[in-house]
Amino acid sequence: MIESAVEFIKSKITGDFEIGIILGSGLGTLGEKIENSQYVDYADIPNFPVSTAPGHVGRFVFGQLNGKNVMCMQGRIHLYEGYEVSSVVMPIRVMKMMGVKKLIVTNAAGGINENFDVGDIMVISDHINFTGRNCLIGRNDDRFGVRFPDMSFGYSPELSRVAFNCAKRLNMKLQKGVYIGCTGPSYETPAEIRAFRIMGADAVGMSTVQEVIAANHCGIEVLGFSLISNKAAGLSGERLTEEEVLTIGRQKSEEMQTLITEIVGEI
Repeated sequence: MIESAVEFIKSKITGDFEIGIILGSGLGTLGEKIENSQYVDYADIPNFPVSTAPGHVGRFVFGQLNGKNVMCMQGRIHLYEGYEVSSVVMPIRVMKMMGVKKLIVTNAAGGINENFDVGDIMVISDHINFTGRNCLIGRNDDRFGVRFPDMSFGYSPELSRVAFNCAKRLNMKLQKGVYIGCTGPSYETPAEIRAFRIMGADAVGMSTVQEVIAANHCGIEVLGFSLISNKAAGLSGERLTEEEVLTIGRQKSEEMQTLITEIVGEI
């Protein structure tokens, strides 16, 4: 299935793409900044899952960003959409076979750390997989990676340093912390958020962890960002809404685009 997807994509686009980007909720407009762009809709790719989440366009964008060839996902696949975990990470394995060596993942997340403000951008230093699943369960495919991949450096320290250096040049403030991934689609309860804080989580969301596991298995270096789109359940005293997440994403999209563009130029 992966090979047929790659074969189809290569029949539609030209070029080599060593940098991959996954754009999360409300952040998809970066795809419009890519130059000499070529588009491939997920729905047109054989056996490929289709993104159904609000705010996710559901297509690959190929082109140049700050002088570098990039392969960008405008919209990702989530477990809560009803897909198997193998489908959630299929785009990562397609990226690997397309030549991607470095991956920038973004998401919108709820802030658990009480020192974080809505609108903050957090560099992900590590994650907690609270989905109860792992994309590597089952027979290992040695073409992608080893049976027991190490996750000690799941998020590249070197790429994180690049991110902070770029933010400093741009006079932008970045937070740093641990992301905990849940399945959703319901938001977490206040009790769960209190438990997650004890576990050491700074932000919570419904994506990213499976993608990062698959990327590490494939030998792809990862840089992760969470846009703190809301205070996590129980911290603001108000109900959480999907529109709030998308609104903050739109408001901060220009800042995120500037930062990611600068980083792409450095790596």
